[in-house]
Formats: sequence, C-alpha cells, structure tokens
Amino acid sequence: MSHIEFDQELIKRYDKSGPRYTSYPTAVQFTEDYTEDDYRRHAKLSNQSDRALSLYFHLPFCDTICYYCACNKIITKDRNKADPYLSRLHKEIEMQAQLFDQNRKVDQLHWGGGTPTFISHNQMRELMAVTRKHFNLHDDDTGEYSIEIDPREVTTESIQLLRDIGFNRMSLGVQDFNPVVQKAVNRIQTEDQTLNALRSARDAGFKSISVDLIYGLPFQTVESFAATLERIIEINPDRLSIFNYAHLPTLFKPQRRINEDELPSPLVKLDILKMTIERLSTAGYVYIGMDHFAKPDDELAIAQQNNLLYRNFQGYATHADCDLIGLGITSIGTVGRSFAQNVKTMDEYIERIDAGRLAVFRGIEIDDDDIIRRNVIMQLICHFNLKFADIETKNNIQFKDYFKEELKELATMDTDGLIELNDNEIRVTPKGRLLIRNICMVFDRYLKKPQKDQRYSKAI
Repeated sequence: MSHIEFDQELIKRYDKSGPRYTSYPTAVQFTEDYTEDDYRRHAKLSNQSDRALSLYFHLPFCDTICYYCACNKIITKDRNKADPYLSRLHKEIEMQAQLFDQNRKVDQLHWGGGTPTFISHNQMRELMAVTRKHFNLHDDDTGEYSIEIDPREVTTESIQLLRDIGFNRMSLGVQDFNPVVQKAVNRIQTEDQTLNALRSARDAGFKSISVDLIYGLPFQTVESFAATLERIIEINPDRLSIFNYAHLPTLFKPQRRINEDELPSPLVKLDILKMTIERLSTAGYVYIGMDHFAKPDDELAIAQQNNLLYRNFQGYATHADCDLIGLGITSIGTVGRSFAQNVKTMDEYIERIDAGRLAVFRGIEIDDDDIIRRNVIMQLICHFNLKFADIETKNNIQFKDYFKEELKELATMDTDGLIELNDNEIRVTPKGRLLIRNICMVFDRYLKKPQKDQRYSKAI
C-alpha cells in the first residue's frame, strides 16, 4: 500500500506549476486544427478494437455560485433553462452513438458539472433513458456509473431515484464544514445536509461514496480544517478527494470575490496538508495519489494494487482500456489516438447541434512518441514505479536510449530522494509521492517548448 513522508524543505524546493496529467498530451496542446471530421475518423477506427466505452456528461447548471469554482458553469435560479440544453444533449447522444458499434458496452458513465442534480427528476429519468436507448449500458449493476451531487440539492427521494435509474457511485461536494469558511466562499451547507445525503446514498445501496474537500480556502487553519476532517472520518466515506485551492482570479472571475488577505499562507497550507495526511493514514485510508485517498478495500486501492489504475479527466479511474466520449459543453473525450473537446458556450453548442453537427471544436491527434510518454507518465502517476522492461516490451524501444536526456534529469531527483533510480526501474519514494507531478514533468516533451498558454497550478 502507498504511504507518504512529508519533507517540507523538499516540497518547498520542488513546488512549481505543472500539469495534473489527467491526460497526456494535456489540454493546453489542443488546437482547432483538429476538426469534427478528424473525430469521426478516429471513432470509426476505434470500432476495430473491442474496447468498452466510457461516457461523460457535462451538466453545467448551478443554483448559486461558489467563489472558488474553476468549472465551466451557468448560474441560474430558473430551472427551465435546462430544457433547451437537455434537448440538444439528447440529440448529441444520438449523433455520437451512431459513430460507435452497438456491441461496445458502456463500462463507465459519469454526470459532472456544474450541479447535475440541478435538473428535475423527470429530466434525470429521460436523460438516462435516452442514453440507454442509444448506447449499450449494463443492466446488471456491473458498470461504474457515478454522479457528482450537491447535498443542498438532493432529498432522500432524489437519491433513491438516481439509484433506480442506474447510478451506483456518488461524489459529494463538501469542501469545509466551518461556517466562517463557507460564508467566505459562498458555499453555505449544513452538516445535516451532508449527513442526510450520505445516509440516503448508503440506504439506497450505492457501492462507493466519495467526499470532496478543499484546503487553502479563506480563514482555514490547521485546527479548523482538522475539525472538518475529523467529522468526515466519523462519516466514514469510501474515498476522499482533498483538493488544493489554486487562486487564479485572472483566469476564473468568481475567484475575484475572494479576498487574498484572508487566504492561509503557503506555510499554513503545507501544515494543513501534513495534518490531513497523518490523520487519514491513522484512520486507515490509503494514499492513492494526487489528492485522492481510499479505503484499502475500495476499487481504486484494489486497482492500484493490481496495476490497473488509470487517470482521465475525472481523476483516477479503474478502467484504462475505455474510449471516453465527452457529451455537453466543454467536455473532453479520448477516442482512439486522439483527444477532442466540445465547444465551451451554450450558444455555440446549440448552433452546432441544431445544424446536425458534432460539438467538437478542437483536439489533438496522438503520435507514437505521445503514446510512449503517456504510458510512462500514467504508470508513474498511478503506481509510483516503472520497470524499463515493461515500457520496452509494450512500445518496442530501448528505454535508456529513448529517454537518455530524461534519465540525466532524474539523477538529480534520485540524489534529492524523490526517486530511487537504477538500471532497471524508477521507484518513487514516500517523500517523492507528493511531488509525483514534478517527476512526470521530466517526461513531458511539450514543457521543453515555449508555452504560450500556461494555466497550470502549483504541484502542492
């Protein structure tokens, strides 16, 4: 099982901005040279495989704005505004389904946002029914079908409905229980609302329940965040995502409402992180990597033990062999040897779908070098070790020749104690696991070129 050691001086030295590697190449490399026709070609080629499918639906509506949020969303109190979007989403589902063989099972499905539970019960039923009509969904509850929920937006009845229409995994947004912190970020959510949602999910038979927290928000201290964390540990979720708040107000307008003077200092943030790691480890959670913790018997932990863990745009996943289809505005898919992203605004989306076109507006085709480097990065970021022979066999290369320059750079990390490097493998040390992004960045060829649009957060 993965464990970590907290070396504050090492963290300070290596704490620079870099990708989170939910893909490689990252979205920064996407261009509009990649077209809808390219996507159709890659979809057709993907049907020559027996890979299963993964579906991601972006439901962008929120009732209120959380100031820390960096997601693509539409803030409205008017629930009717979802109707025109959902009608186009149904059409997009149909158009996308026509590109893929019907015998390809949907092993994973995810509704993200925004707030997916913004839509009504009837709209939830209809969206899943339309999906089931056009794609080959599992009927026996073996698929991993997950949804992000806002505990303020659900009732016992709505959670039971989600279970009835096929969801079996759930992620609850919490962030922090402290009322002062909640007020500062405009996320007022009582502990009872969270507990009621979690209890209802357990009663309804959800297989896995995850809780999201954020550290680095206004007025947070080690003591205040510890109080939230202790309560969450008592709640006993299967998984925890503990995200570092990245304050980028020039990129994300809602963050301009956060007073920088009220944010904890970098040193306090490190202390919060250290305390979080210690408490969760004591409570029996396994560090999966990149903000994620799970119980030892959770699917993520088991997948990591069996060398089957993967990362995609939703974070860590248990299926590495799916083609991912993105549906709705701004969603990103991975089909064949390509990444593709949908248009980002509602007007563009409606215009494209009404014209009978896919919503894809940019992406990238992946070459052989991308695939080799992606295999290396995914192995390191998911499993903290890499055997040269595995990469050589999989990609028909000589590792030491292909990555001659990278190995020179890694020698410094070996000296610093982030990794153990020998003639056969790279092993990430307990000290290096918090800095896994830095290690992966060594293999990122795009970072060696001038970057015109750097939008990366700090590693810690």
